[in-house]
Amino acid sequence: MSKVKNMGLRFADLLDQLSNEFPEMRFRYTSPHPKDFPDELLYLMHDRHNICKYIHLPAQTGSTAVLERMRRGYSREAYLELVQKIRRIIPDVGISSDFICGFCGETEEEHADTLSLIKAVGYDMAYMFAYSMREKTHAHRNYIDDVPEEVKQRRLTELIEAFRESTGQRYDSQVGTIQLVLVEGPNRRAPDKELIGKSDKGHRVAFVNLPLLDRENQTDKKRNPVIGDYVEVHITKSSRASLFGEALAITKLSAFYNNVDEAAVACGSRG
Repeated sequence: MSKVKNMGLRFADLLDQLSNEFPEMRFRYTSPHPKDFPDELLYLMHDRHNICKYIHLPAQTGSTAVLERMRRGYSREAYLELVQKIRRIIPDVGISSDFICGFCGETEEEHADTLSLIKAVGYDMAYMFAYSMREKTHAHRNYIDDVPEEVKQRRLTELIEAFRESTGQRYDSQVGTIQLVLVEGPNRRAPDKELIGKSDKGHRVAFVNLPLLDRENQTDKKRNPVIGDYVEVHITKSSRASLFGEALAITKLSAFYNNVDEAAVACGSRG
């Protein structure tokens, strides 16, 4: 994704240009391959407020042996080293992933490697599936789908339980903070009363749909947020899949982070 091909524009440079040209637009990209992730992209994410501090980093499994059978091109150790580097450069980053359980020949020990990876990384979100063989793939040509379906389902349940345990801690840590939420629409659980959107880290945030001060347009008049608005939300509670909070005001992306930066400078000067 990020390599130079035929002397074309590198992805990090493209993202740099877009971020500068559209300062009020939030940028999020997805599914970089773990073995192709340049440092300059991470530093750009750290420096730009309109590039989300969120990375979807597919792992598939925590077992190096299974990764080799999948021909993923990286090991468990290399994946963990990348996660450590990402968190060193972007300490508050949100990380999500994909996992498959019950791949051809997967042993209980290899499955345990995936459980331990989930606990070691501490993901914010994950997409987990039981393996289902597809035709005309490397696995279809070279392996046998030999893990019984009931074993796959039991392992999937264990993956979900391990993920919920670790992600609960990640979401709980956001309680008490003020997040900039991009409104996506009505909350399906309470469409007449609540809105839902995503924070910078990709967390789902729900809040009551009430008229708010519109700082975006610098007016004292209140209005209800609409899809595409940025809303300051004070996070008051969390679940294993969502955050809930009190909406404070409609704002602009740049204005929100200018206030954050000024507050950080003020705290530093007092220290």
